[in-house]
Amino acid sequence: MELLNKLGIKPNDLNLYETAFSHTSYSNEHDVKSYERLEFLGDAVLELLMSDYLYRSNKYDEGEMTKIRAHYVCETANYEYSIKLGLNKYLKLGKGEEENGGRFRKAIVSDIFESFLGALYLDQGLDKVKEFFNQNIVPIIENHEVDFFDDYKSALQEFVQTGKRSLEYKLVSETGPSHNRQFTVEVIIDDIVYGIGKSHSKKSAEQEAAKDALNKAQKGSLIWEEHMK
Repeated sequence: MELLNKLGIKPNDLNLYETAFSHTSYSNEHDVKSYERLEFLGDAVLELLMSDYLYRSNKYDEGEMTKIRAHYVCETANYEYSIKLGLNKYLKLGKGEEENGGRFRKAIVSDIFESFLGALYLDQGLDKVKEFFNQNIVPIIENHEVDFFDDYKSALQEFVQTGKRSLEYKLVSETGPSHNRQFTVEVIIDDIVYGIGKSHSKKSAEQEAAKDALNKAQKGSLIWEEHMK
């Protein structure tokens, strides 16, 4: 695989990497495994590596480390890592998903970063994954090569907490097939809906709802002006 040569990885089991780039739509059409189980494993590996990196930097207390980790271990961050590394070029998609732009769909491109880490971990071990992380992800973080922010929930919590207002997220709909679910979430402050978010995971939809609420606050939305008096 061209990608592995580019990254200096000599695979012991090439099938792991083939699976890591196989979307459910492709696996259904070709009767092969999809990347979903590797994604589950890679998610845990990524969180461990990021936690280890932040701890060893010896710059932050526990609360700061938690916020920073949430910032760099999220759908938006994983998408940016994937795009920068060109992982989406190697995606294997079903015909319909390919035609509908799945190669650049945020949720899918984010997933394959984690599934790739999962495959690398099983094939090469944790030390090799850590080496990959230090060479390819740490520079993005330290050099601010990519500027993104995805912890809108924490920002919204801080925004409203001074007034001791209630804040909750409500799942209002869940649609689509199992491999491409669409979640719609409302963010509610003191029984009033301030934002709506849609995404392919409930967690991400909550972030989008919080982002919507913050955007309205920054623009001086009437609903904010009236309620926050």
